[in-house]
Formats: sequence, structure tokens, C-alpha cells
Amino acid sequence: MSEIKLENLSKKFGNVTAVDNVCLTVKEGEFITLLGPSGCGKTTLLRLIAGFEQPSSGCIRFDEAIVNEVPVEKRNFGMVFQSYALFPNMNVEKNIAFGLKIAGFTAGQIRERVKEVLGLVKLDGYEKRVPKQLSGGQMQRIALVRAIAPRPKILLLDEPLSALDAKIRVHLRTEIKRIQKKLSITTVYVTHDQEEALAISDRVVVMNCGRIQQIGTPVQIYNSPVNTFVANFVGSANLLKVRVRNRKCLTQNGLELAVSEIEGLQENEEAMLSIRPEFINLVDQNTTGTENTFAGVVKEIEYLGSVTRVKAQCGSESLMIDLKGEQIDLLPENHSVTIQIPAQKIKLLRIDNTLDAT
Repeated sequence: MSEIKLENLSKKFGNVTAVDNVCLTVKEGEFITLLGPSGCGKTTLLRLIAGFEQPSSGCIRFDEAIVNEVPVEKRNFGMVFQSYALFPNMNVEKNIAFGLKIAGFTAGQIRERVKEVLGLVKLDGYEKRVPKQLSGGQMQRIALVRAIAPRPKILLLDEPLSALDAKIRVHLRTEIKRIQKKLSITTVYVTHDQEEALAISDRVVVMNCGRIQQIGTPVQIYNSPVNTFVANFVGSANLLKVRVRNRKCLTQNGLELAVSEIEGLQENEEAMLSIRPEFINLVDQNTTGTENTFAGVVKEIEYLGSVTRVKAQCGSESLMIDLKGEQIDLLPENHSVTIQIPAQKIKLLRIDNTLDAT
């Protein structure tokens, strides 16, 4: 295993800054995911770690050793790409053996290692099949074990599941995490899929505009976003601009909210509120006097399978609400409802902490 340290790392392509002063430590055996939209710098950052790109400034360390000038073939990592990159003229055994031969394994060691890694992904007996005889999921599993077969210290994965259909993606992400945990290999994974990142990572690094927006566990990233970009990109959120008045938050459209995190804000100071749609409750219309309880009207209904998303109008403020079960049977459009928002579920974001939120 290796620890990876990125110190003030930047990469420019002409006048474009793809990676901007990134500092990050990936601990030994840790599974880190770089998450962000297209063009945010996550793949460029992965390529810098691999050595496919040279940094414009900053430092890359593997176990304290600076590797900026170390060539790709000497960095001792395995890499899995979105495109599988299997040799079409070689069978599964030869595809896996290719890297093992370069690494100096003997013929006997190669046979034993091929059998061992195929067992890891439950593809025993597939040694003689060529890529065109495999499904997309099987090819990606072969690409994964080919990368780990030479026992690298680091595993890098660049959107390895984005070409697969939804069910196979869910299955394979579980397999990737199981194998990573079994091998305790230091892993950096790139994706734009928020659910994927939350499901498999020890920590998630959310990126935008070449910068790190937030680093944290999946629970921290989802429940405690540090700015509006993270709140809006990871999952869905109601984002409300507010001003502090009499220890409460008043939205631009006149909704007054009690917020448990308000300590530290000054009277008349502006802030942003993030409220996850699943944390908003519908309560009995006779409920009165309860904190953060408002009358609303259902404007739109979207059935999303596991939840039904309701868009409700509270005065001049529009809110998304995610409901489960039979609650939705009572909600035709233009139906009057009573909405309750727990104060402890409202996350307060300072205006000065909305880095690149646009």
C-alpha cells in the first residue's frame, strides 16, 4: 500500500486552469472518490497522479517520495479505464498475463495469478474467451483484475462503470468495493455519479472548476454540505437565500424559518439555507403553533419510483418534498397541504462559503 499526497497541485493548459492548487492526502488502503461534473478537473487530477500529465506547479508524493519526474511505468499503479482497453486479439488469460510478463512473473506464477484474480471476480473458466465473447460487465471485471494482477500499490479508476447499464453498474460497484477492501489497496476513483460515490467511498472529494469544494465521508458530504454547489450537486436540495431577523431566517419571499445552527450569524446578515426534500414533512392541517409549519398548495407531482417528488407553493416560495408510501394518494394537484420543516434538518451556508457555487 501507498499513501498519496498532493501538495498545492495545479495544472494549466494554456490559459485554462484544469486543476487549481489542490491539496489532498489519500491514506494507505483508503478508497477516495473524486466527484464532480464534466470539466471539473477530476480526470486531469487522476492523470497527474498516474503521470500521464505533468503538473504546472505543486508536488505529488507516494509514501513521502516525490514522483513528479518519475515515469508512468515506474509509479507502481494499476489503472482501469471507461473503455475497458482489452486487447481484442488476446483471450482473457493473455490479457491478464500481459502485465504480469512485463512485471517479471514466471510462467508458473502467471498461471497461478490469473486463476487467483479470476476467482476474485467469479469468472473462473473464462480464460480462453476473447473480449467479443464477453458482456460489458464481464469485460470491465477483466479490466479490473488485469489492473490488480501485478499487485500494484495504488489502484486508479477513471469512470469505469459509465458505459454500463444501471443494474450492472450497481452490481459492479459493489464488486469493486469488495475487492478493494479485501486487498486493502489505496484507491482513487473518478465519477460524476453521486449515488455511486456515496455508495462505495471511504471519503468523497467534491470538485468544481478545478478546485476541491469539500472532502468528507459520504454521510458528511450529504448531510453537511459546506456550500451551495455541494448541496445542489450531491442529491437534491431546496436552496433559499435568507437574512437574519430576530434570531430567525427570513427568505426573500417572506418565509420565516427557525434554524438550529443560527448561532454565529449577526442580525441582518445574509446566508443560504439547504433543506433536503426528504426532510420536509406533511402534517395534519389542524396542526398549529408548531415551529416551521406553513400552509402550502401542491403544484406538481413526479413519480420517481422509490419516492414521489411534490413541488409545493408556500406563499411565494417553492419547495421540493420527497414522499414515500401511501401519502401521495392524498395529494392531487392544487391540493392544500400543511408543511413542517424540522429546524435541525436545515443546513446553514454562509454566503462567503459558496466557492464557485455558480
